[in-house]
Amino acid sequence: MAATAGKGFAARWGVHIAVLLIVIVWTIPTLGILVSSLRDRDQIAVSGWWTALTTSAQTGQGRTEGADAQVEQNGRFVIAGNLLEEDDARVIRSFGTRIQNPTEHEAGTAADLGDGVTLQVNEDGSYEQSSPTAFEGNRGQRIFFEAATPPRFTTENYRTVLFSEGIGRSFINSLTVTIPATIIPILIAAFAAYALAWMKFPGRAILIAVVIGLLVVPLQMSLIPLLKLYNGVGTFFGVPAKTYLGIWLAHTGFGLPFAIYLLRSYIAGLPREIMESARIDGASDFEIFVKIVLPLSFPVLASFAIFQFLWVWNDLLVAMVFLGSGSNQLVLTGKLNALLGSRGGDWEILTTSAFITIIVPLIVFFSLQRYFVRGLLAGSVKGG
Repeated sequence: MAATAGKGFAARWGVHIAVLLIVIVWTIPTLGILVSSLRDRDQIAVSGWWTALTTSAQTGQGRTEGADAQVEQNGRFVIAGNLLEEDDARVIRSFGTRIQNPTEHEAGTAADLGDGVTLQVNEDGSYEQSSPTAFEGNRGQRIFFEAATPPRFTTENYRTVLFSEGIGRSFINSLTVTIPATIIPILIAAFAAYALAWMKFPGRAILIAVVIGLLVVPLQMSLIPLLKLYNGVGTFFGVPAKTYLGIWLAHTGFGLPFAIYLLRSYIAGLPREIMESARIDGASDFEIFVKIVLPLSFPVLASFAIFQFLWVWNDLLVAMVFLGSGSNQLVLTGKLNALLGSRGGDWEILTTSAFITIIVPLIVFFSLQRYFVRGLLAGSVKGG
């Protein structure tokens, strides 16, 4: 008995540790995207998000003033200025006059440039170039330096993405596609699941087998036939192609098999006594469905809503085929795909855009997650 209890304790802790590891693995990338989306673009380019709270080293370059800025002091000609802007918080650690060696001299020391010419660059960016003879030319001395940059966070990336990159319009397009494409399959599947679970009619077993068989049909195989069917019906009835109606119907068709299967498994497990009592009291099938089955089936409805919402929100293929790729039709995933092609080096734009795409799914998931596990345990409800 003690050995059994020990094994049970170890198994429980093993499950808890495994779940914790899974949560950590899935949370770390999300945290990285969030931190990167709030960082300065220059810091993203030189250091990882895990160094966001530490000082990073960055290289830069500048040029001294030309000969017009020189003044004579104590028999020497001096050019003074600053390599950094007034609001620049960087601290220069070292400098050099060759790009191959930007850390040749330590900040605050005077570097000998030959022929009696010296150059001193201080930590605050101020410099002083001195020569025994007058400087000539309008182009100053180029200076390369390495500077310590304190952590800097900004919301400028979000303003750029939401207002300058057309993400806002794509965000609205995604909501317009996703919300109806989640609600419509639930409405249809709920009626179908109740009929297949509790109503007796000829061919019910065949319909159940067909639904199960459709679960294994790849989306890519049915995409083109469905598009041809929709275009043919649309042409016959005068419905224009590339509309929201088309993509709503497409997502409904792709989501119905799984929705019906999941809901039927749950509804079939509801207590038979409740149904029989309602029928004895004179309730019709519609009344039983609306007043008894739907309230009891809310957990499984919420579970499917999470699956369908996430799948439609992250979809790109169906949206490109049924909605198009115009600027007024492009969904959020399509817009991000375009940004990835044209702005591949701007990591601050990509990370900000990526985090924006997961905000809505996270809100949906955490709002319904308490029903998620209960909804997946289809058939676990028992009568009292």
